[in-house]
Amino acid sequence: MSTEEKPHILLIDGMALLFRSFFATSAMGHYFPNAEGTPTNGVQGFARHTMTATSIFKPTHMAVCWDMSAHTFRNDLFDGYKANRPAPAPELVPQFDMTRSVSELIGWKNYGILGMEADDLIGSMVETWDGKAEITIVKGDKDLLQLLRPGVQIAFMKKGYNVYDIYTYERFVEEYGISPKQFIDTKAFTGDTSDGYPGVKGIGPKTALKLIKEYGSVEGVIEALHELTPGMRKKIEEDIDMLHLSRKLAEIHCAIDMNDSIENLAIPIYDTEKRELIEREGYSMIVRQADSLFKK
Repeated sequence: MSTEEKPHILLIDGMALLFRSFFATSAMGHYFPNAEGTPTNGVQGFARHTMTATSIFKPTHMAVCWDMSAHTFRNDLFDGYKANRPAPAPELVPQFDMTRSVSELIGWKNYGILGMEADDLIGSMVETWDGKAEITIVKGDKDLLQLLRPGVQIAFMKKGYNVYDIYTYERFVEEYGISPKQFIDTKAFTGDTSDGYPGVKGIGPKTALKLIKEYGSVEGVIEALHELTPGMRKKIEEDIDMLHLSRKLAEIHCAIDMNDSIENLAIPIYDTEKRELIEREGYSMIVRQADSLFKK
């Protein structure tokens, strides 16, 4: 790689790919049990999805980021954070550790920190490599839009293994009319039903966006409460504590020390030895996918 050419880092939300892969096949009753009878549908789907992403985006380096536990610092801020999520299916439970093991077996660099979410690790990677690398993030939901900046794009999974909706900094600004950082403030008002925090009751995405476009931030809206309609002012005043808390919950923590050497993120070489290792573990679908994508 020349000195002028920036590395291209692919950042994968491992749990998002695992869940997506599990539900895509379990809905049809397909679990692909191994020789011990343990389901592997999520494991193999994760690896296939990640391999396909490397073939589409052609990164020079990559990392897989993981949620390590259900309890994070956000639960300390708000008891109800993600409390509405059902317990994972019993067929999925053994696949959490199996998937991380397969990711390591393939040679991908994996990160996970207790008390932090994968989003926080991804955000910290973006902060660490900002300006020094091109970054593509593979993700399932819109939480990470706040991380967009020049040189960073987010590929939202849409269909199958190879259909993505790609957001760049320019596309976001054109569609939303605010900066990606201000997306945090809109979420403070709307809350997030999947994460279980309410924001301000009665304020939806359109109203939240209008408020942030006009006043710039949560604090800007609060300072201008006297300019709002009585109904809007009442909604915000009644939920002002939750508004502040929701903003804290919505903001991705980007200050974790992720300053790993770029060499540690290099894309691993898929060779005969690696193929045999994966095959020996019984992951025939991963082997087939790798053969079709990386055959010489």
